[in-house]
Amino acid sequence: QVQLVESGGGLVQTGDSLRLSCAASGRIASVYVMGWFRQAPGKEREFVASISVRGGMTFYADSAKGRFTISRDNAKNTVYLQMNSLNPEDTAVYSCAAGREFPGRSRYDYNYWGQGTQVTVSS
Repeated sequence: QVQLVESGGGLVQTGDSLRLSCAASGRIASVYVMGWFRQAPGKEREFVASISVRGGMTFYADSAKGRFTISRDNAKNTVYLQMNSLNPEDTAVYSCAAGREFPGRSRYDYNYWGQGTQVTVSS
């Protein structure tokens, strides 16, 4: 069993940066692919980024390419999402997830989910 807890969200302005963290209670190192998803009000949950088990491969949605960076520290059982050049379209609840498939672009590729952290970008 894996429990995931996100942190680092908040209210920022256009152009600002945020770093989200996802702390796992169980051991994710060498076991799980990790992903970040987001869901804006009235919209479907969408894939943002994923990282392979050992961190050697990453995959991004087009909306995240060049602005977001996913990383993981398996020694700390933590996954990060560095978000730069934020804009109002990035406003959403961001959730991390653990699964077995890479790149894991579908929410159905993941077995465990965190509760999410709110990111709000003002114009």
